[in-house]
Amino acid sequence: MWDVTDRIFLGASRTPDDSFQKQEFMALRYANRHGLITGATGTGKTVSLQILAEAFSNAGVPVFCADVKGDLSGIATKGEAKDFLLKRAEAVQLDPYEFQDFPVIFWDLFGEKGHPIRATISEMGPLLLSRLMDLSDAQEGILNIAFEIADREGLLLLDLEDLRSLLVHIGENRKEISLEYGNVHVSSLGAIQRSLLVLEREGAEHFFGEPALRIKDLMRTTRDGLGAINVLAADKLMMNPRLYATFLLWLLSELFEELPEVGDPEKPRLVFFFDEAHLLFDEAPKVLLERVEQVVRLIRSKGVGVFFVTQNPLDVPDSVLSQLGNRVQHALRAYTPREQKAVKVAAETFRPNPDFDSYEAITQLGVGEALVSTLEAKGIPGVVQRTLMRPPSSRLGPLEDDERRDLMKLSPVAGQYDETIDRESAAEMLKARAEKAAEAAEREKQSAETRDERDSRWTLPDFDGSDDRRKTSTSRSRTTTKRSSSRQTVTEAAMKSLARSVSTQLGRALVRGILGSLKKNLR
Repeated sequence: MWDVTDRIFLGASRTPDDSFQKQEFMALRYANRHGLITGATGTGKTVSLQILAEAFSNAGVPVFCADVKGDLSGIATKGEAKDFLLKRAEAVQLDPYEFQDFPVIFWDLFGEKGHPIRATISEMGPLLLSRLMDLSDAQEGILNIAFEIADREGLLLLDLEDLRSLLVHIGENRKEISLEYGNVHVSSLGAIQRSLLVLEREGAEHFFGEPALRIKDLMRTTRDGLGAINVLAADKLMMNPRLYATFLLWLLSELFEELPEVGDPEKPRLVFFFDEAHLLFDEAPKVLLERVEQVVRLIRSKGVGVFFVTQNPLDVPDSVLSQLGNRVQHALRAYTPREQKAVKVAAETFRPNPDFDSYEAITQLGVGEALVSTLEAKGIPGVVQRTLMRPPSSRLGPLEDDERRDLMKLSPVAGQYDETIDRESAAEMLKARAEKAAEAAEREKQSAETRDERDSRWTLPDFDGSDDRRKTSTSRSRTTTKRSSSRQTVTEAAMKSLARSVSTQLGRALVRGILGSLKKNLR
């Protein structure tokens, strides 16, 4: 048997005649074997999550959970002695029943109801971003190319503007990049840019950036040994279910990557509640499901326990469901064939109890009742028990806005995440490169103009300049004169021929006359 300090109290099992049987516990050393909380709306899932979070905190184990409806915020203040709570405490023999407040750190992706949570684009990675933007295989391929280029060129991807600038850079150098990495289609680039615009309009720009969340801030404990309960305000976040699921999976992946191996500790280092878990698996691609399965299987050795909270056990794939050792099953309805199948699946996953039929019990459970099966010695599943869950020690219901603000002022992380940091990253680096290239082009242009102006002032004799131009002009004039003289009319040619004939005859007559007179003188 375990000592009471090594286990957490869940409630009391009931006999077939609905009388007290025994108290039910969950062993802390097996809480990192993960768990499942399921049940129809209004059957008590949120209260079960609340009492588990309280118990882990009292055991010194930090907790992270999402507050989907706003009801979970009351865990930060003491509960009030109400009749139905006192009767429940008496029914499960919780003595003494003490009310208590718990150390809570409020978080909010939008920074409205909690401290902002941010992650960088690089930390998110192409797989989760593709899931977040619902990209096709071809578009996801381009996103992988973008991350490869960013790593190669030392470009920091911190926010959406960085990724947008990098995609523009890829588009401008598409031909060269396509030769190295494969075809980069303009249409695919445009589709990714449009998806980024949608994300920005849905408020995702508040999530991407710095300062990024430090995992150690989720794993705080108080001076008196209580584990911090990190509550994520998710009522507004649920308006974008894909962002909600992607963020929680990113956070789970960060825990897996950053935390060291610890084997099987006496108690978990952190317990992570994944509420509305069906959103993680709806229409998820195979590669993402494989990633979830891998993280859930291996994160146990990091000392992290993961509890999925959802309405229907069919929401969780079999490969993940088989790894969840601790079960809390609230009532399910069995009106439709799918609901009947869900009840059957839930019943068959329990180790049978000869005192009742699990299938029938699931449909007959009252509010606050559950079929509970936890891991016992050597990690063996315990026999399922019909259990009346214990009442919470903190407030049932949400905090008032002013109460939340007061608690946030006293938070250990107050002021650390409130102001956005905008350091030099891909957008600024690519802009600086473009400006340098433009300046270099401008200098080259000015240098070329200077050379042309200088060359126009100086000439080389006989090769270039005005002398050659004058020579060329004179040569052209002579050529023109010759050509014009050769182009004479027929009359002009005849007259010139006649003049040459007359002058020839006159010349001959003169010669003969002179010669004749010479001959006479000689005689």
